[in-house]
Amino acid sequence: MSSLNHFSVPQRANGYLEKSRLTNGLPTYSSSAVQEKMHRHTRSVSWTVPVSVPIPGVRTRRLRLFVPNPIRMQQFSLFRFGRRRGPLIVCLLLIVSLCTFFSFTRRFGPEEKQWTPSFGESSTLVFGREDIQRIWKWEIASGHYPSKREIPEQVGLTSPPLNPALPPRKVPTIPSRFRPPPGPVATTTRGDGPRRVYLDVQSQPPSVAYPPRPVPGSVADLDVIMEHCDFSQGKYVRDCLEVLRLGAGLDNGNHMRRGKIDEWKYIYMEQGRENFTEPAQISLANVIAPRPVESAAIQDPNAGLTKKRGVEWEASLPLRSTLQHVPYSSLPTPCDPENPRLFHMFWTGPFTDKPYLALLSFLFTQNHGLHLKEDLEPDVCRPEFWLWINPGPAASVPNPSALNDMYEQLKTNPWAAPFLHPRFKDAIKFKLWNTTDQLDGIPELKDEWRELRETLFNSGGHIINVPADRSKSAEASASAGSDNSTDSAATTRAVEKSDEDDMLNRTGSKSSSSYDRLSVILSDMARFVLCHRFGGIYLDADTIFLRDWEELWGWEGAFAYRWSRLEKYNTAVLRMNKNSALGSFLFRTALKNGLDFHPMTVSRYTKDAHIEGLLLRLPDALFDSAWLNTEVYQRERPPQPYFTEFADFFNTPTQNSAAPQALGFEGFFRGAYSYHFHNFWWKPFDSSRNWPDLGPKFAAGERAARAAANPDSEPEEWVDRVVDDKRDLDWATVLKRTFESYVRGERPNMYGEWLQW
Repeated sequence: MSSLNHFSVPQRANGYLEKSRLTNGLPTYSSSAVQEKMHRHTRSVSWTVPVSVPIPGVRTRRLRLFVPNPIRMQQFSLFRFGRRRGPLIVCLLLIVSLCTFFSFTRRFGPEEKQWTPSFGESSTLVFGREDIQRIWKWEIASGHYPSKREIPEQVGLTSPPLNPALPPRKVPTIPSRFRPPPGPVATTTRGDGPRRVYLDVQSQPPSVAYPPRPVPGSVADLDVIMEHCDFSQGKYVRDCLEVLRLGAGLDNGNHMRRGKIDEWKYIYMEQGRENFTEPAQISLANVIAPRPVESAAIQDPNAGLTKKRGVEWEASLPLRSTLQHVPYSSLPTPCDPENPRLFHMFWTGPFTDKPYLALLSFLFTQNHGLHLKEDLEPDVCRPEFWLWINPGPAASVPNPSALNDMYEQLKTNPWAAPFLHPRFKDAIKFKLWNTTDQLDGIPELKDEWRELRETLFNSGGHIINVPADRSKSAEASASAGSDNSTDSAATTRAVEKSDEDDMLNRTGSKSSSSYDRLSVILSDMARFVLCHRFGGIYLDADTIFLRDWEELWGWEGAFAYRWSRLEKYNTAVLRMNKNSALGSFLFRTALKNGLDFHPMTVSRYTKDAHIEGLLLRLPDALFDSAWLNTEVYQRERPPQPYFTEFADFFNTPTQNSAAPQALGFEGFFRGAYSYHFHNFWWKPFDSSRNWPDLGPKFAAGERAARAAANPDSEPEEWVDRVVDDKRDLDWATVLKRTFESYVRGERPNMYGEWLQW
């Protein structure tokens, strides 16, 4: 009797069911074989795939990341939604994800880390091509463009302007039939200035213990420095610093290179016109004569320029008469009144160890003549340091007695009082900052800036509104503070205590959580105001001088430096000429863009107008040598010292902590002009001796600072013992103690000069 037996279909080793077979042993397939194949392949493909990407600055290792697998996503969309709707839905999901990411970034990101994508940025340009050409011509004719770098074609100059800051160069002797046809616009200038003699600066034996002072009137060729230091051209900070050292003779006693260093010479002297013969004038008609501009271009003089939306072109920019470029050797006095040697610095709140160290480093490095007796006048132009102090919160208005109050506070502040000594009166000067007076002193702003008073604190488009009543209350509070009554003083202290954490009432950054953002925004504007009104160089208060700036004063062009890896400006160092065409352009442009002077915004101003060449963007190796390393660049060949973060300056890692004491000041970014330690206002330079240590002349201030630093000990207990000192000294500590020992008379400055009292 026959019977039916039902057997379960066995599974294969891979987990799928065994195919049913016919009696002849051949497998059978269902009608959904295609779907089964897609299902099997879908299960075998992962949702993510590993991708190996290079690590910036680390050539020997790569970073492995897991990213969504597009093949898997495509298969899923086709299987779930079909061939027509699947790709469309995936694209929509991707767009929604990107929009959500940017929304969360702008909404929840910290203020100092918020950013705006570069794409889609609107133009800031408010001047037409004619004004842009006038700005270029004024700066070149005034000797503010001593560079061979090309002028952007978008400027549209029709003939090369004469450049009194460049020496004449020989005209090509190639026959005209072999010369390329001239372009429709001129992109070069025609040198018409004094010749340059490049110097071989070295200490001569046996006087090699200290480097030589720069030659008065010498000039740094920043074109040569760009060739050796430009990050965008793959140049290393380490190599740049070596060129800067050797070219300035800072490798005294450690001259390891043999042979000629002509390619590394970057310091030159200008010969007066009476010292050389003009070259034979050769016709330039076939060399630089431009082709006629097409008639279509004449109809729109601003073709190719993108104007700011919602505004009209600005009226013609008023410019003063061009200046005359005079070589140093032809000046009647060592100082050029049109190029005053002024260092500016802005400070808000109580005077601390940060401006104290900046001023000490200025005394230790610059040629202010303090190594000579007071009755001797050096045959050099002495630089001056103007420290601008904002006495109250950034949004407050100083009271009428603010200047007297400022000096009284400086006299009683142990960090500031030493610089009021009569010996320093010609080198260091304290100035009172008044925002209203300063803005009224800018002709381009004085009649219109009050219309933007409510939005005066604008940084990169991030506006902090300051109500008018807050400014009035701050002014009233300041006036009350100047009253001699005890009740008024007590009331003022109570108000300050209750509101000290309010952003509008902060006077300096006391910690990372109480950052004085208003003062930072005000300083962004103050640096341009000071340089435009008075001329000179502005420095952020977190800057330390590392060498003489004589050669930088000789370069009469404007400059800032590069924002690390980005082709943007960092204006922590800013050089501008007094009442220049560039300054007028920047203030009028900023006025039409909300008075925004954030470095990123200033970068847009110059880029949109094609005048970046007039504000040279120097490599950060000159002023900020550690920045690239802190952002994981060039770590395979770092400079000395090697910082992976800016905090290493204050807390040097243990494995590197032998270097500060062993190498000293001479081993700290040797060749750089300055060092920028990027905020850290709340961290002391010398944690074990956090007071000014300048010797018997300033003992009273030292005692007061010691008492504040050691409130639990009596003065009789203040005994300095080496065993109580920190075992491994940090770089910040070594620099502070080096500068202080110079003032105490225990060592000369970096050039072997002793301070004469």
